[in-house]
Amino acid sequence: MPAPERSFDWPGLMRAGINGRGLCPTEFWALTPAELMLMLGRGSAAPLSRAGLAALAAAWPDEQEIGDGKSADRGA
Repeated sequence: MPAPERSFDWPGLMRAGINGRGLCPTEFWALTPAELMLMLGRGSAAPLSRAGLAALAAAWPDEQEIGDGKSADRGA
């Protein structure tokens, strides 16, 4: 016997995101379910620590050095 499928309560999630959090429909549908759950306080992710932030900054610097020793903005 197959396991029952889990489904999302889309009407309830829409009410929570649009009415409860003031999202417009475009913002709501742009979120992943995980992002929405975090916004609603139901996520299990721990807050980012100072060490975690430092590791992210080292892995993804705002600027990178190019061949001639100058810096180039990665966001351009």
